[in-house]
Amino acid sequence: MSARIVVSGRHTVLPGFGLAFGYTVLCLCLIVLLPLAGLATRAASVGLESFLDVARDPRVLSALKISFGISFVAAVVASTFGLLVAWVLTRYRFPGRKVVDALVDLPFALPTAVAGIALASLYAPSGPIGSLFDRVGIKIAFTPVGIFIALVFIGLPFAVRTVQPMIAEIERESEEASATLGARRLCTLTRIVLPSLLPAVLTGFALAFARAIGEYGSVIFIAGNLPYVSEIAPLLIVIKLSEFDYAGASVIATMMLGMSFMCLLAINLIQAWSRRRVGRV
Repeated sequence: MSARIVVSGRHTVLPGFGLAFGYTVLCLCLIVLLPLAGLATRAASVGLESFLDVARDPRVLSALKISFGISFVAAVVASTFGLLVAWVLTRYRFPGRKVVDALVDLPFALPTAVAGIALASLYAPSGPIGSLFDRVGIKIAFTPVGIFIALVFIGLPFAVRTVQPMIAEIERESEEASATLGARRLCTLTRIVLPSLLPAVLTGFALAFARAIGEYGSVIFIAGNLPYVSEIAPLLIVIKLSEFDYAGASVIATMMLGMSFMCLLAINLIQAWSRRRVGRV
């Protein structure tokens, strides 16, 4: 049985499915697949033994653990607070709302190096915020905690902007009906509101997590970059390149690519499951 391509509508702006689809595949190959294939080919050219030597390096494993571990926690926190911020901006009207809404996009437009310097200035032991914590023996900047703060900073806009349109589409009548039937606020939140927002929250989490894994500019200024303590994998790749160890850099990059792909695949599977579950509710 031959497959049919169904195009909705009699007249479309694009000049036919074949040309549009071919252009899409060409752009995808040139912009995404070809560079990734080149990276994998370069990493494979070093040989299995050399690849395993780099992969087993304790410094490499520590950098990957720091990058993925802190990125995951930061994405969870950004998604949680992003949901709260999106709810307030969508459901409430208050003075300065448009200003706050515009500030959410600031990490998008701010150069990462500027963000890193600003965060380091605030949370350094001599900074206005870091000095307060330093008095009680808590150090934020130049530690993994500083990395976490930087990754939450750059990931929050993804979580807010992904959930905000979905909150606007939720009909308030369903919440009012739940309250009329005697349901408590917590029950309405967990049974009515959150299930419909779950796919969007997971999407925001995936975007924040993907951005955090590869973040470099805003992290290196506040991380301290100490091996086995606060050294992230992107920085280690740059160090390898500065030492003209292109093979080592390619291996680390390939490992990050594979781990990122597996994480995003798992997140997409969870998203698909949540959409089916919401559809059955």
